[in-house]
Amino acid sequence: MQLINIGYGNLVAAGRVVAVVSPDSAPVKRMIQDAKGRGLLIDATLGRKTRSVLIMDSGHIILSAIQTAAAAGRLTGKETDSQEEEP
Repeated sequence: MQLINIGYGNLVAAGRVVAVVSPDSAPVKRMIQDAKGRGLLIDATLGRKTRSVLIMDSGHIILSAIQTAAAAGRLTGKETDSQEEEP
């Protein structure tokens, strides 16, 4: 099982990620609220601004403080660790 860093020491199983999306659109905001209501929301931002949303195959929604492109790069293995999360 390959784990990827989604910021601030939080890791997720790469094989379980279905999509990485930006949190700005209304449909994604509705998905977040729906997941919160069903108890399937995981907030891994540690109080920082949500910059990407990971949708898992189990139906869980994970909020991350790293940029969407950085999360996708880590999933594909095309990003180096030189791009750390920003405050």
